[in-house]
Amino acid sequence: MRIEGLRGTARRRFRTTTVVDPHAHPATNHLGRRFTVAAPNRVWTADITAIPTQEGWLYLAVLLDLWSRRIVGWAVRPTIDTDLVCAALHVAVARRAWRRGLLHHSDRGAQYTSDRYQALLRTHGFQCSMSRPANCYDNAPVESFFRTLKTELGSLAHATRRQAATAVADYIERFYNRERLHSRLNYQSPATFEASWKAAV
Repeated sequence: MRIEGLRGTARRRFRTTTVVDPHAHPATNHLGRRFTVAAPNRVWTADITAIPTQEGWLYLAVLLDLWSRRIVGWAVRPTIDTDLVCAALHVAVARRAWRRGLLHHSDRGAQYTSDRYQALLRTHGFQCSMSRPANCYDNAPVESFFRTLKTELGSLAHATRRQAATAVADYIERFYNRERLHSRLNYQSPATFEASWKAAV
């Protein structure tokens, strides 16, 4: 390799974000991979990812509206705990005109099965749905969003947590929700797709 001028590269670090509480009682998978939705605020899918920074991991929790693929709620924290997912849910509830009976789908992580989070879902009248064990395809739209974010945002490994949080906020709020085109949305951004629907109703 030295003769050819080649250098190896280290594989990107991987961080598991799904830790299951063995004493929890996960919900049934009511979504069943039915990722096409007819109207807004009928199904929100939730998940957490880890973003490496020079100060350590930054955790991002999101809720995605399956109808428009818009990120309707999100939060970042230096720790992966129930506060993180509750903060993201509070943002989504404050922003959207949701109705009781909305289907909330997530994995079986301890944050989502926690008493505190489940109480929030019951308070708002949401129906809880959870992926099957070790089956990321049950929540594929959010997994796809995380992959897109990390690819298009680039490495944040040399940023501070504050810088990374600013970059994530700009990506979601300015670019992804408002500008990024989706083939599933007839090559419109989530914001444009929602505005066109409202104008036609």
